[in-house]
Amino acid sequence: MLSVAPWLASPPLSAAGTLYLYNWNNYISDETVKRFEAHCNCRLKQDYYSDNEEMLAKLEAGAVGYDILVPTGNAVESLVRRRALRPIEKAQLPRLNNIKPEFLNAWYDPGNRHSVPYATSVTLLGFNADKMQELGLPTDSWALIFEPKYLERIKGRVTVLNSQRELMAAAMRYLGHSVQEHDPQKWGEAKRLILRAKPYWAAFSNSTYIKDLAIGTIWVAHGYSNDMFRAQQDALAARRPFTIGFATPKEGAVLAVDSFVLHESGRRPDLAHQFIDFMLDGRNAADLSNLIGAGNPNAAAMAHILPGIAANPGIFPPAPDLKRLEMLRDFDPKLRRALSRMWTEIKVR
Repeated sequence: MLSVAPWLASPPLSAAGTLYLYNWNNYISDETVKRFEAHCNCRLKQDYYSDNEEMLAKLEAGAVGYDILVPTGNAVESLVRRRALRPIEKAQLPRLNNIKPEFLNAWYDPGNRHSVPYATSVTLLGFNADKMQELGLPTDSWALIFEPKYLERIKGRVTVLNSQRELMAAAMRYLGHSVQEHDPQKWGEAKRLILRAKPYWAAFSNSTYIKDLAIGTIWVAHGYSNDMFRAQQDALAARRPFTIGFATPKEGAVLAVDSFVLHESGRRPDLAHQFIDFMLDGRNAADLSNLIGAGNPNAAAMAHILPGIAANPGIFPPAPDLKRLEMLRDFDPKLRRALSRMWTEIKVR
């Protein structure tokens, strides 16, 4: 039986004026949504996912009716290969030239036929800076979440992403391997590293680590830079007696570029293009960084981003850090199956 987007099981009468967005958790502010709805005299409805694999699996199972998705590069590549996307009508996007040149014509979508860059993030380490200083633990290395000599001092206070690709990528970088490696034996090394560390972790978490870091129940989290920014701001707002920091490990990490794409089942490509062009406006694009702490591929946004955020190397990596970052890429079916088996073993053991 095919699954469908929840609200599309019985489409409302107002559906003609509704844009359906399948988005990451906490990836657009309520203020921006309200401005767009006033701008277009329409409704924006969102459904959420916390991992690219979750989104792809739902679409593969038959979910339909989403006008816009926000996949990362490797997921864009997969969706293009599946012929699941509508082409972008660039004539309907007069602000497309606001995108920084280095984020255009990427390997996953040459010529930007199907995607418009929206946000960037780095998968890194967030931490309770006071606790790490007190314990004398390193915050600039993946060793913090993989080495028992450190983990035994913070057992039960660490979370890692519930994402096969992201967690295994962190292990690969710590071992000195590329996240684009095709040798199953090297991925097997990463699996063994993870299994050795797993008994010390509190949980696999894609979203609760934000709150857990902010209130102090977790001291170290593997996650996304924009989530770490949010945890940091929440702790500040609550006047917690500690500070949340975040940093890119010296061994390297994953850089994600998330883009707007049009799903082939969407019913309102006209509204979808209107939304994308609205989000390409510099002030609207800056909301993403100012309110959520995401990196930004929009050059026109930079003048409107708060200086403290624009200067944060965890959000906008400087050139030396960028050289240590890699994007996740899609793999051939044989390696995907091998990684899936490894992930199952990681989760069940």
